[in-house]
This record gives sequence, C-alpha cells and structure tokens, in this order.
Amino acid sequence: MQSNESLKGFYDRNGSHLGPPCLDPTSMGHFNVFSREYCSPLTPYSRRDYYKISLIIGKGKLHYADKWIYVDRPALLFSNPIIPYSWEAEDDDQKGWFCLFTEQFLQNGSRLGNLQDSPLFKIGGTPVFFVEEDQQKILSEMYTKMMAEINSDYIHKYDMLRAYLYLMIHETIRMHPAESFEPYQNASQRVASLFMELLERQFPIDSPKAFLKLKTPNDYAQNLSIHVNSLNRSVKEMTGRTTSQHITARIIQEANALLTHTDWNIAEIAYGLGFEEPAYFTNYFKKQTGITPNALRMNLV
Repeated sequence: MQSNESLKGFYDRNGSHLGPPCLDPTSMGHFNVFSREYCSPLTPYSRRDYYKISLIIGKGKLHYADKWIYVDRPALLFSNPIIPYSWEAEDDDQKGWFCLFTEQFLQNGSRLGNLQDSPLFKIGGTPVFFVEEDQQKILSEMYTKMMAEINSDYIHKYDMLRAYLYLMIHETIRMHPAESFEPYQNASQRVASLFMELLERQFPIDSPKAFLKLKTPNDYAQNLSIHVNSLNRSVKEMTGRTTSQHITARIIQEANALLTHTDWNIAEIAYGLGFEEPAYFTNYFKKQTGITPNALRMNLV
C-alpha cells in the first residue's frame, strides 16, 4: 500500500503532459479536469490528499480493503482523502473524464457542509453510481464544458467550474448508488496483508521530526477504512498475533535500531516514535525488553 498520494505526486506520476496544477486565486484551492486517456491501467492502492470524481467509460475492477466491484458499464466514481482504493482496468479501451479538487476549492461559498459527511463521500457510503445513457450524455457534456472553461481566459472561470461541480454532485445525489460490491473470498488475508504493508511503511524513522503517525490498531483501521474489529480479527486469523502485538514489536525493533545506530538522545527517540513524554517511552521499552533504553546504550559501549 502506498503512502498518501499528494497532488504533486499525482502530477509527477502522470507526467508533464497534464500541465501545471490550477489554483483558484480567490481561495487558493485546487481544481483540474482531464480526459481518462491519460490514466494508468492500474492505479496503486492508496489514499489521496484530494477529492476525485471520475466518469469511467471502460471495464475494470475497483478495489477497496475488504470488497471490490466490477465496473462493466459507464459509472461515476467519487473518491475522498479518507478511503484508499485502487483501479484495475480490464482492457485498453478506457474513456471518460475525471476532475481533481480540494475541499477548500469547493467550500468557497458552498452550502454543502463538510464533504466527508455528504452522501457521496462519507465513510460507509456507496461511491459508485452506474449511469444510464441519458445520464452519461449529461455528465459528458459537463466534463466537456469544464475542460473548455479551465482553458479559457474568463476572469470568473473558477466560479463557473465550481458551479459545474455543484451541478454534477446534485445530479448524482438523485441517482441510485451501485449495490453490487463483492466481499473478497480471502478478505482476511487481504486485510492482514494491507495492514502489514502499511505498518512497514511507517518505518524507518529517519529524523526526530518525522514522528510516527500511526500508533494504535484504530489508527490503522481508519487508514484502511475498515472497522477496527475486522482488522483485529483478520490479523489474528492470518498471523496468530494481535494487531497490537505487531505494532509493539515493530516499534521496539525500530527503537533498538535508533538506540544502536544513531546519536539521538532518549527524548528525540521517544518523540520520533510517537511518545508524548520520554518517561512513557522508557517504561514502554523496559516492559517489552526488560531493560531501559539508557541501560541498553551503556551495554553497547
């Protein structure tokens, strides 16, 4: 599982042919729109730090942590920064459009409230809507107008783009979401694998300022967009160890490496590993290893 993809990462991954990011000077929010001909046939499983609405015209599979859906007809996909996913195209015949935007861009004058609470983007909601022929025509026209508008020199073009985005969202709210998601037959194996990969991506800690962000089973469950009970059950079933045991073991492994191979003081190591106070780290380390961090260092001399 990749770490969160930033907007810069998106442009770096897709090449300079997409052009520079577009910023609305009135809000400094981001918005851009593209044809799907530039899409990779396989996008990595990760979270993004931007919102994305895609009109998918082409077949493929959309993967989430514990379920997937086969897209075999035109569909509208809503993704947000909280829920990780990946797309696996079935063939090269991929058409349609997509737009990227930040909440700051859309919230400039919006009455929609928090986007992550909206029915299209909220956790536990259904982000896929299969569209009929007449709906596809309306949505295609919206994307075409957005692409023309963003390349125009109209002074209020970002207000126009925002209006098209509102219209697309409201048109979709009136539709019926897809209900044909399938659970993975090996869901526990997939969830456990994603957890272990995400755990390893938190390390190494290469600077005291690059502190550990995910410290508890609930932190990992939120990043995988699954319930913590489901995460705990899957990890225990596949590895024989609890989620907390894996996290603790990896933190102790990293602590040993930092104590052995760096000149960071104990406080710097503690903060880097996500502890609020050095004393908490000392007690945690001694409980797991039977020795204090200072004693370990003295034994190395």
